[in-house]
Amino acid sequence: MVSRVPKHIAIILDGNRRYAKKLGLQPWKGHEYGLRKLEDLFGWCIELGIKELTLYCFSTENFKRAKKEVDYLFNLFWKEFSKIKDGKGVFKDKVRVKVIGRIGMFSEKMRQAMLDAAEKTKKNRKLAVNFALAYGGRQEITDAMKKIALKIKKNKIKIDKINENLIAQNLYLKSEPDIVIRPGGEVRTSNFLTWQSVYSEWIFIDKLWPEFTKKDLIGCIDEFSKRERRFGK
Repeated sequence: MVSRVPKHIAIILDGNRRYAKKLGLQPWKGHEYGLRKLEDLFGWCIELGIKELTLYCFSTENFKRAKKEVDYLFNLFWKEFSKIKDGKGVFKDKVRVKVIGRIGMFSEKMRQAMLDAAEKTKKNRKLAVNFALAYGGRQEITDAMKKIALKIKKNKIKIDKINENLIAQNLYLKSEPDIVIRPGGEVRTSNFLTWQSVYSEWIFIDKLWPEFTKKDLIGCIDEFSKRERRFGK
């Protein structure tokens, strides 16, 4: 049993392509294995009592990858959101879905699938899942600044009302993760939740994302339980 369960966990889904190479497959094939792992992850989080999960799936920089890989990924995304819309498995009555990021960068077909998935699952309360797609932490803050600037231009707020709380309320994601987990052996934040993760506990592990297990998740939570969170005090 874990001793202290965090309310909100964020994960950078890193290592899919390297996993495919280990299996002798084309690199982009690893994304399918990574997607399958999410189905297990949702069940583990519900079982452990975690209430919110934020997943770094596709960054704004990832659009620069080879077209064949990007098209393959987009097809996977579309199939997954279509499945969510159908309300099967945990999406029937447990998992609530939201997409955060510059979703305007996707096709109309993809955007509609995302919106339909969010609408279909909006009443589910066991686990909130935020898919970070076309996401970047600096871009999120930039977009929040634009929203605030527009409100100032329309005389809805005054400049002296700008504070941390106002900025937070204009971000894509208003909650803050207790833990950010990065599988894959890399030790960097990669422009993920730049604002929200300033006091999160970061945990880096060597396993690639498709190799991640329930035991690994519990190990991360146990590590979190041992740390003293002082929030700068």
